[in-house]
Amino acid sequence: MKRRFSRRRISPQETTVAAILAALIFLVAFNLRPALTSVGPLLPRIGADLAVNEGVLGLLGALPLLAFATVSPFVHYPARRFGLERTLLVALFLLAVGILIRSFAGTAGLWIGTIVIGSAIAVGNVVVPTIVKRDYPRHISLATGIYSACIAVTASTASAIAVPTSLGWGWRGALALWAVPAVLVAMLWIARARTDVPLAAPSNTNLHARGNVWTQGMAWLVAAFMGLQSLTFYFMITWLPTIETANGVPPAQAGFHLFLYQIVGIVAGLAIPRLMRRPDSQVAAAVTVTVPTLVGVAGFLLLPELGVVWAIVMGLGSGASLVVALTLMSLRGRTQHETTQLSGMAQSVGYLLAAGGPAVAGILAEATGAWHAPLIMLGVFGTLQLIVAIFVGRPPRP
Repeated sequence: MKRRFSRRRISPQETTVAAILAALIFLVAFNLRPALTSVGPLLPRIGADLAVNEGVLGLLGALPLLAFATVSPFVHYPARRFGLERTLLVALFLLAVGILIRSFAGTAGLWIGTIVIGSAIAVGNVVVPTIVKRDYPRHISLATGIYSACIAVTASTASAIAVPTSLGWGWRGALALWAVPAVLVAMLWIARARTDVPLAAPSNTNLHARGNVWTQGMAWLVAAFMGLQSLTFYFMITWLPTIETANGVPPAQAGFHLFLYQIVGIVAGLAIPRLMRRPDSQVAAAVTVTVPTLVGVAGFLLLPELGVVWAIVMGLGSGASLVVALTLMSLRGRTQHETTQLSGMAQSVGYLLAAGGPAVAGILAEATGAWHAPLIMLGVFGTLQLIVAIFVGRPPRP
């Protein structure tokens, strides 16, 4: 006698819930930059309030990147032990706590909170690309573009409203504002961490990588590209308003230029996957996203009165560069576990390189009394990124 087995149909409500839970990863992305990009426009006020110079303020801008570099290589341990979703949930709550400490715990809290913020964001930076690869394996570059666009939306918004908000709430209140969305998304993320929907289930599978990523040449190229494009981004979000102000631009307008720098990256980030459709080579995309940095630096040096134009040009390259860097991490990782390791390694090395940008730029500006030397430095690193782009975009050897 044959037994008849019936397969339970998935209801439209269950499908909708699964889609919403999967899409929550993009809400997480909204919280991975505002706590950092809201600082740059307020640096003059913070410096005046705390009586510190450009070199110290540059260190404040570099501190989150140093936290990225320190924490990133170790993220795959809790992710493998507790699952990707639970690890990310803790990071979101830590981010909110760090923002509040930085805002209201005095001068010491400014530094301690910044370290906590950087550590929490580092977890998100490593875990999110792995979740994107797992949940959207056939649309990695497109999903990464959307994820990067979400980052750019709130990152640019935070820069634009920092100065206006500080007029009513002070710089501490303006920075504390970004604890609210972190808590809200964390509350929503609890549902995803608990659900048994396959897309959202914590990943406990231990897919061993074939080899140590720290010994792979391609991994080092990915790390170099990640670091060089990050150096440009954090140089700009830290110092663009100050550079513009030195050129006679009002602070609020300079903050708006930083907003434009980041917002145009959304369009570029969503468009660049068209150049990454070939599964074997991403040279065209990696080179294309690097050239605007060199054009923008030359523009700031030769025609600084057109600063808003060069900010937009550099923003196009910066937004697309992040998509290329994150996509390379997913494409070059052969398993979920190796992708997490590669993401951690590339972001550790990359952000360690990037951390020197804001700090060294501040020291050079203080030593020379102008911003020409820091911009020339940025141009040199942009040239190095162009060279790396040619090699990192080539298909890896079997």
